[in-house]
Amino acid sequence: MTQATQSLVTEQIKHSPTLSTVLMVEDTLKNGGLVKLAELKRKLPRKVMHQTLLQILDYLQLSGKILMGTKGILWVFAERKELDAFINRGTEV
Repeated sequence: MTQATQSLVTEQIKHSPTLSTVLMVEDTLKNGGLVKLAELKRKLPRKVMHQTLLQILDYLQLSGKILMGTKGILWVFAERKELDAFINRGTEV
């Protein structure tokens, strides 16, 4: 790894969201339906810096838990217990 690359990686790692902040954003999005970014900021129980919130949303989008579009942010991840209920109601082939 070159010195410039190592410096960039160190710069990115200096500040990252805590697990409690990520979970707080996840819980708010699960219960919120389709929300805009400004509305999400208002609904959060604690204030979150804008850049930190964007980092969390990028992570959630890459992990397939949310969809972000022009109309807002939507939670799309299905919990395993919900999948089990769908499987139990389904028809076996």
